[in-house]
Amino acid sequence: MSLHHADRDAGSDDGLDDTTTDEVDLLVAAWRQERPDLDVEPLQVLSRVSRLARHLDRARRASFAEHDLETWEFDVLTALRRAGEPYEMSPGALLRATLVTSGTMTNRIDRLAAAGLVRRRPDPEDRRGVLVSLTDAGRTRVDGAFADLLRRERELLSGLGERERRTLSDLLRTLLVPFDAGDSGAH
Repeated sequence: MSLHHADRDAGSDDGLDDTTTDEVDLLVAAWRQERPDLDVEPLQVLSRVSRLARHLDRARRASFAEHDLETWEFDVLTALRRAGEPYEMSPGALLRATLVTSGTMTNRIDRLAAAGLVRRRPDPEDRRGVLVSLTDAGRTRVDGAFADLLRRERELLSGLGERERRTLSDLLRTLLVPFDAGDSGAH
């Protein structure tokens, strides 16, 4: 019998046979041996989420690097791209979309403008305001990086069928909603 715990071996229909193990199974088995007094069940999920996050981070960085973008550049450019035509937002709206400080956003807009990926223009509805617009070069760059990122993310999820992906997505949403709701007031 593998290192899977009893409830997995007791006929659960998780799509895995009892010879499938991973590093988390080894970690959990070691902790159960060393600390049988503790309930290490959270490790079954959260250690896997943590490991998956590291793989996702590597995929994101590789995708962005391939398109000559930093993570922060991608975040600003995708916020503008998601805004729809004419792909522009106020600096304040960009702040809210990317959760950074005003000084940080000003620096980021300056750097993106110097690279020709965004431009500033006066806000016609607010004499003191400015709008940040995605340039054609910025749109091309972010579209390429986003398509590449989605390809890499599909590879990360390739071991799951469509129904399993949907189930996992639903379960993760259920887990995250209370945290995200608590964060919304903090930003």
